[in-house]
Amino acid sequence: MPLIPEEPQIHESAQGPRATPASGRTAPTPRPVPGPRPAAPSRPGRPGPVRPTPPVQRTPREVAPKPAPSGAAAAAAPQIQLIPASVEGALDAAEEAVDLLLDSGRAPGDVLVITTGEQHPWATHELSFGETSYWAQHDAGDDVFYTDATVAARAASRPVVVVAVNGGSEAAAASALSLAHSRAGALLIVCGDPQRINSVLGAGV
Repeated sequence: MPLIPEEPQIHESAQGPRATPASGRTAPTPRPVPGPRPAAPSRPGRPGPVRPTPPVQRTPREVAPKPAPSGAAAAAAPQIQLIPASVEGALDAAEEAVDLLLDSGRAPGDVLVITTGEQHPWATHELSFGETSYWAQHDAGDDVFYTDATVAARAASRPVVVVAVNGGSEAAAASALSLAHSRAGALLIVCGDPQRINSVLGAGV
């Protein structure tokens, strides 16, 4: 705002002294007038007060990214699926669950199968070659691994754990389900009697 009154004062002072000595020489007077005009562009270059405005624009930009890191990675519990089956049919139900997992695109090394009663035939066969060879296949992680609840604590975590409640005591079933829950990264499938499984799961598995 102070820039506007200053411009007319400069033109009046310039015209005053130059117009009086040569009033008839009106033609040469406009030539020196463009001299003060370049002074006007110098004034818009002066506005230093315009500089405080950018910090006002920067402050909201800095505040915006702050809510972004609010997304924290929280470890979620695995999803639990129950497949009703009798004690005699629990192992077959577990086999069908494994087949469905593989057909859906799961890698064999993503699946761990735990039995609470009789061992899976694959585990029985592989253990016949010795525990060293048996656990070496587990460590390789190239295929579905079958283990018994009594030694399942040695097994590492896998994305999917399938439990076949095909026998054993209530304590053995509870221990196997608790262990399977801690080993399952994304999905826990339990095959067995629903009432028995729900009683164990309700106990805080």
